[in-house]
Amino acid sequence: TYTTRLGARGKPRHRPLGDAIREYAGAGNRPKLVALLEPVQRAAARSELLRDLVDSGDVYRPLALSPDEAYRFLKDIPAFEESGVVVRVPDWWSARRPPRPQVQVTVGSKVPGGFGTDALLDFDVRVTLDGQTLTEADLEQVAASTQGLALIRGKWVELDPARLREALEHWKKVKAAAGTDGLGFIEGMRLLSGAALDDGAAAAPPPEAAEWSRVIAGRWLQDALDGLRGPDGLREVPRPRDLRAELRPYQRVGVRWLALLQRLGLGACLADDMGLGKTLQVLALLLARRERPDGTAPDRRAALLVVPASLIANWKAEIDRFAPSLRVAVAHPSMAEKPMEEMTPEDAAGADLVITTYGFVHRLRWVTETQWPLVVLDEAQAIKNPGTRQTRAVKALEARSRIALTGTPVENRLGDLWSLFDFLNPGLLGSARAFTSFVKQLGERPGGYAPLRELTRPYILRRLKTDRQIIADLPEKTEMRAYCGLTKLQAALYQQSVRHLAETLERVAGIERRGAILASLMRLKQICNHPSHWLKDGAWAPGSSGKFARLRELAEVVADKQEKALIFTQFREMAEPLARFLEGVFGRPGLVMHGSTPVRERRELVEAFQDDASAPFFVLSLKVGGTGLNLTAASHVIHFDRWWNPAVEDQATDRAFRIGQERNVLVHKFVCRGTVEERIDAMIAEKQRLARQVLEADGGAILTELSDAELLRVVALDLKSALET
Repeated sequence: TYTTRLGARGKPRHRPLGDAIREYAGAGNRPKLVALLEPVQRAAARSELLRDLVDSGDVYRPLALSPDEAYRFLKDIPAFEESGVVVRVPDWWSARRPPRPQVQVTVGSKVPGGFGTDALLDFDVRVTLDGQTLTEADLEQVAASTQGLALIRGKWVELDPARLREALEHWKKVKAAAGTDGLGFIEGMRLLSGAALDDGAAAAPPPEAAEWSRVIAGRWLQDALDGLRGPDGLREVPRPRDLRAELRPYQRVGVRWLALLQRLGLGACLADDMGLGKTLQVLALLLARRERPDGTAPDRRAALLVVPASLIANWKAEIDRFAPSLRVAVAHPSMAEKPMEEMTPEDAAGADLVITTYGFVHRLRWVTETQWPLVVLDEAQAIKNPGTRQTRAVKALEARSRIALTGTPVENRLGDLWSLFDFLNPGLLGSARAFTSFVKQLGERPGGYAPLRELTRPYILRRLKTDRQIIADLPEKTEMRAYCGLTKLQAALYQQSVRHLAETLERVAGIERRGAILASLMRLKQICNHPSHWLKDGAWAPGSSGKFARLRELAEVVADKQEKALIFTQFREMAEPLARFLEGVFGRPGLVMHGSTPVRERRELVEAFQDDASAPFFVLSLKVGGTGLNLTAASHVIHFDRWWNPAVEDQATDRAFRIGQERNVLVHKFVCRGTVEERIDAMIAEKQRLARQVLEADGGAILTELSDAELLRVVALDLKSALET
């Protein structure tokens, strides 16, 4: 039809298209007729049905369509609308989701048998239409229908009996394979999320048949998933009476969420931003296990906490402050009361919590042989590399439930997430090989990584400091680039190093080429820091480094304001020269901590910086300063050199930007213009942009994969930019 004017009630009056032929008869009206019919001609070029109607002339008069023709018409609606033809159809039809019978698979309607990932879920298969189960008579009618439109239960629906039958047969086979015991929890979760890994028994149906089925959670499983995905709605429980702290609302939510996963026997990753109090939430959970404020029987068995060695003292201090009634046994030489080899389970008897380190798990047989009710990993990114000895030892621990604390569940690669979940909920993400294949396929699909996010979301709780709904009283954090020039000596050494790299690339290949590139990158970064860093001459003259000049400018401002600063460097050998230089600027010494600092001294250094007004700065190596330390006395954070991984830098920054910080925090990231540092900075920015997707590899690995010409363009010195001051 077409319309030219409104009717009596202000609604368009529609007339058969054939009337337009008569209305616009005559040469003078031909342009109007052509303009009117142009959308129809465009649509006919894309629709075989409409093309036949135009060719036969039937398009110009009212006509009744057969069910097959009506189905073809309805399927072509998107082409009509994109061509400029307005289409009106009954409310029950949507071009994107037409009504159709589907095989509905329901998983987990009843409380399961088993516990945790070993739980067995009930599994039901039926054919439904708009949520209503079809009877045998309805199914016989479906089987007798042809493809297209069919009238089922008084409603026109889209139908493809062959695809529907294929989907039904597939799910009946899955149900038969599951047997009377039910479907494994892991398989059920994969099916719900659409994450069908190849190593699973309950594979998804073929893509064509998948459109004719859907998997939903039953009542029990849906209630559990609602609590895990939306923990704000979980029932409030009384605060443990021995907790000497008021939990913030989001922290109370976190404790309830951890408790729910523990009751279900499932692993939990508490991935809150650093500084939001993950430690406090775990301490509240440990007290709740012992006190059981919800009225259930208390659990007096000791939990196991695995931490980096540098954080033992920090955890002890937090326990003394917030949960002094917790009885703690430390299985580490720095704090143990007897030699490690002499420790036995009896030494931990009566403890609520046993603390050990990643490096000592495999050395203590009684730790690996104990059946722990709960194992907690702090800074759990320590197990991101599945092949290391410490990762294998941690994953071998026997535990009823597991918790991982990390501000960076994915530091650099999606493989980090697999290794984390291989500890938390083994098998959920399949084998490493199946997972690699799975994520590669996801990366090529239109929906991207949505199935993986859906599969892992119930077990990851992440809140950000930048979310004002989470924490409104944290001051602002401002990040800025502190651009530095090179001195003439630095520029000369830099150019010499680039020439040396170019010559080397002409004669090496394979693993030797990779090693040469990484060594050159390290040399270039050292030259950007200070000539003496590369030359190893011990001179460290301040005037020889553009970065030292920029650092002086910043430090003088900090000193004038009587504020404090953290200075991070990835190089341990830079720490002492920086401290000596800054002592001259501030007029008094600061503090230094790096990997060689004894564990016993680290807590003392942190307390001295926090409490002693005479310590104006703290120089830290990036790795030792990036985990678990509370350094809120600083209002300036300076990254003297750059790390490939933005997550590592963010961890270091959050030593100052965390709960307890009362001042705005300024973050200064040093970048030498015209050098590889400027390219690294661009790579870091790109990684942060892609953080919601996948970080394929670290920056050094990316550069080693470039061609020689591409690599030399990256490291080439832009002399004009580098020497600008």
